[in-house]
Amino acid sequence: METKITEIADGIYRLSTFVPDIAPPAGFTFNQFLVLGDEPLMFHTGLRKMFTLNSEALARIVSPEKLRWIAYGHFEADECGAMNEWLAIAPHATAAHGNIGCMVSLNDFADRLPRVLNDGDVVDIGGGKRVRFIDTPHTPHGWDAGVIYEESTGTLLCGDLFTQLGNSSALTDGDIVGPAIEAEDLFKYSGLNPEMGTTIRALSKLMPKTLALMHGPSFSGDGAAALCALADDYDRRMRIAALSNVKAA
Repeated sequence: METKITEIADGIYRLSTFVPDIAPPAGFTFNQFLVLGDEPLMFHTGLRKMFTLNSEALARIVSPEKLRWIAYGHFEADECGAMNEWLAIAPHATAAHGNIGCMVSLNDFADRLPRVLNDGDVVDIGGGKRVRFIDTPHTPHGWDAGVIYEESTGTLLCGDLFTQLGNSSALTDGDIVGPAIEAEDLFKYSGLNPEMGTTIRALSKLMPKTLALMHGPSFSGDGAAALCALADDYDRRMRIAALSNVKAA
């Protein structure tokens, strides 16, 4: 395996590792994102077993010791499994997540006290970069779920939203909704709930120019339209689930 690096927006880098053994023959990508600034931020730590691979890749962009912020979408191994390995090599770094995530997981898991981010909190990391934390509970899954929006580039760090299979180009302006629907049909990874469509449509109001997917290519284009289309599909799934429950009763 190797970790490939692509600048997907000004000062925002995608570190991508393709694993062909997951969901073969298509395979699956695991992506971390580095936001450069005076206080660099990394979104997702990657799996603990991929730490060496990812840290060597990040070192080609910036010295890992310079990391100041380490954040993630929700508490799972691929999002934050290597948290403490990163904290060990970045002595000034602080883990950061939402209230729920810190309360139920990060306060215990992280080797150093994390920073609690309230919904809408903005961290100015310098160099013109400002990152905003947005709570998205249970969307696509996880009580503690949240995303980060980098304001200057209009980049939404989406976490598991739009998850898809394969190892396509690092940055696309093509369809990311259709492949996400196919992946949901296969994995059924989302915790379907009545608020999902509303939560995702609220993100569309940011009018993001770039969508940074954890599993799949980053998207450049009309992020709002893509988010609304994804929300429509989750609404459709909820209607089907509700009808099934009525029939079962």
